[in-house]
Amino acid sequence: MKLWGGRFETGPSEVFERFSGSLHFDRKLIGADIRGSQAFARALENVGILTAEERATLVSAFDELLRESSIAAFYDGATDEDVHTLVIRKLKEKTGGLADKIHTGRSRNEQVSLDVRLWLRGEIDSCRSLLVDFLEELLRLARTYETAVIPGYTHLRRAQPVLWGHYCLAYFEMFSRDLERLEQARARVNLLPLGSGALAGSGFPFDREAIAKDLDFAGITRNSMDVSGDRDFVLDFMYAASTTMLHLSRLCEDWILYSSEEFGWMELGDGVTSGSSLMPQKKNPDSLELIRGKCGRVWGDFNSLYVTMKGLPMTYNRDMQEDKEPLFDCAYQLAGCLEMILGVTATVKLHAAVPAAAAEESWAVATDLAEALAKAGTPFHQAHKIAGRLVLESLNSGKKPADWTAEELVKFAPEFRPEMVKLMQPTEGMKSRQVVGGTAPVRVSEALAAAEASLLGYRNTV
Repeated sequence: MKLWGGRFETGPSEVFERFSGSLHFDRKLIGADIRGSQAFARALENVGILTAEERATLVSAFDELLRESSIAAFYDGATDEDVHTLVIRKLKEKTGGLADKIHTGRSRNEQVSLDVRLWLRGEIDSCRSLLVDFLEELLRLARTYETAVIPGYTHLRRAQPVLWGHYCLAYFEMFSRDLERLEQARARVNLLPLGSGALAGSGFPFDREAIAKDLDFAGITRNSMDVSGDRDFVLDFMYAASTTMLHLSRLCEDWILYSSEEFGWMELGDGVTSGSSLMPQKKNPDSLELIRGKCGRVWGDFNSLYVTMKGLPMTYNRDMQEDKEPLFDCAYQLAGCLEMILGVTATVKLHAAVPAAAAEESWAVATDLAEALAKAGTPFHQAHKIAGRLVLESLNSGKKPADWTAEELVKFAPEFRPEMVKLMQPTEGMKSRQVVGGTAPVRVSEALAAAEASLLGYRNTV
């Protein structure tokens, strides 16, 4: 059956049917389509198109269809052009001619928008829940090694010593912004488009606010033409997903490096790594590499729809059917990656002595020395040069920071004071970084407590 066709003398060609059909992917929306149609049946009763008995019959039949749709055989032999046609055909098999009334005053344009919004709302909720679970695990990892000292890097060169907890909190901030973006995307998804018709608004006096309440939407859309041609709410989610994937990819890159033999900072569990078919000694971070690789895939999904939408005239165009496959894949990959990084984080073991030694033997304390000189009255540019000369002398003579004595330090440059020798230990200089957001132990402890409190707030919203 078709939801259209009276104006045509012949049906579509086999090639066009095959080329334009979407049931093989939009069947994912069947639960949303049925739920939306049930709400629409109640709306049709309210405007006098359906009697209470007819509405009850249709709603009950939809319940049966929803149960049956969970069985693969439900789709056997289906040649319908899309999920909406499939549902109407199956409904007609159960209710006869009564099914013909369900589409009164409704366009597939608004129906698609409704179905996608209902489905996507649930996907966003699932992803946000997974992200909160991961953040809880990340904070647990931060607490486990809260006072461990590691080198912070710029240009992938040892820069300044920081606490492991401070490092973990940096990613906590990134992913907290991702939670916010997903929440903001959900707010734009969570508007009812039903009642917009094909583009000009429905000719029936539907109470759109009541339908929105029925389907748990926060409000209604404001312009019927905009609804017909709008996929911004999909792009908003896909952008949020792409940025989350960017952050996941950066974290994976860090941990791939830090778990390598060259760094040796951390160990990943056997359950999230794999071996080599040839080299018996290998323990590869495949889980992290796959997440990093899937980042490009999600970005491709986003870019695909973004480019599809860029040149479309008002309002609906069939090009927009190309929104679903990239959207479905984007949501699937994001959820899978969040589930995987949660599993990886639970296995991480930090070999705290290794990064601590790296911070101690490098000259990551040079900034602490320069700032100490500046605090003692030496202009900073001059202090910077003195500290730089000390580093050069040490490199040439093979001396590490801990090899210097107070006497040698003062002899090297009279601007140094004997008590400054304690800054050769990374843990000392960190204590001076007391600004909010800094790596001083007291600030990191406060930040961890604040992060844990904020996570409780996030948990209450998912």
